Amino acid sequence: MARKSPEEEHPVKAYGWAARDSSGVLSPFKFSRRATLEDDVRFKVLYCGICHTDLHFIKNDWGISTYPFVPGHEIVGEVTEVGSKVTKVKVGDKVGVGYFLESCRSCENCSEGLENYCPKVVLTSGAPYHDGTKTYGGYSNEMVCNEHFIIRFPENLPLDGGAPLLCAGASVYSPMKYYGIAKPGSHIGINGLGGLGHVAVKFAKALGAKVTVISTSDRKKDEALNHLGADAFLISRNVEDMKAAAGTMDGILDCVSAKHPLVPLLGLLKSHGKLVTVGVPAQPLELPIAPLVVGRKLVGGSNVAGIAETQEMIDVAGKHNITADIELVSMEDLNTAMERLAKGDVRYRFVIDVANTLKAP
Repeated sequence: MARKSPEEEHPVKAYGWAARDSSGVLSPFKFSRRATLEDDVRFKVLYCGICHTDLHFIKNDWGISTYPFVPGHEIVGEVTEVGSKVTKVKVGDKVGVGYFLESCRSCENCSEGLENYCPKVVLTSGAPYHDGTKTYGGYSNEMVCNEHFIIRFPENLPLDGGAPLLCAGASVYSPMKYYGIAKPGSHIGINGLGGLGHVAVKFAKALGAKVTVISTSDRKKDEALNHLGADAFLISRNVEDMKAAAGTMDGILDCVSAKHPLVPLLGLLKSHGKLVTVGVPAQPLELPIAPLVVGRKLVGGSNVAGIAETQEMIDVAGKHNITADIELVSMEDLNTAMERLAKGDVRYRFVIDVANTLKAP
């Protein structure tokens, strides 16, 4: 049997922007979404953050992309329809969907609220869904999702600046809580002040920790101290300053996605300290074991949060008025934004003004 086209797979017509091949060039695209099931929430997309992961996927950097690919997993909007059994939200509510929109819901991880680690987790963009169709992300006019995976947005949290928290916020908040490295009385280092790092500083401060930003130059020193509220700034290439800071940190959240040395970071940790990476460099990092053994130190990793913890993170953001620092872009400027993102030319996250700039094909 011939496979149906994206426009014919489901009854509800939809449109957005997609990459057709590994060039990563995005252009208008017509497809379809399923009808609203009894436990589904349908919403109009208002804003969608641009994540570095989107860039990797549209260019097939990891060798797993399938085309056409509609990116977008930092999606916020307004509910337009709910299924008959939905109790979580109502029409008119502001909601979001993050990195994934389904899981098996029966494995050990799912039963513990860790859907993000489910072996059968379904990513919001470019993943095979249970019915054999493919998921299309938030660079589009609307979304439909099971209510379990919907995140409710606090009334006071701006939707544009809040959108990136669904990935960036969840990615830094979860390891801070799990590894216990950001709490009153603790000293945490944030390595890399980019899309993840700047949000990490805000959450670490909200959780009561002392925060030192670690960077390769002093270019972002004023930004870190006077805008983001970090307590200290450390240049990783300054040997004397690094030596003076040795053994002072309880934990470090490593937000750098490029290849970089770990030994200098390990030297900053106290005994029993934890270095947790949330950046995903394309090349392997070198990890000498001696510094771990001598100081009983730990190197760990962390993915985005599960649904309950993502909701907790968004609620904390609402309480402390935490948003990402963003640059709003139109759909027509999407390819330019991707080129700038590849060069690191953004402070600190791009967000697409979907509702006002996405035109029907």
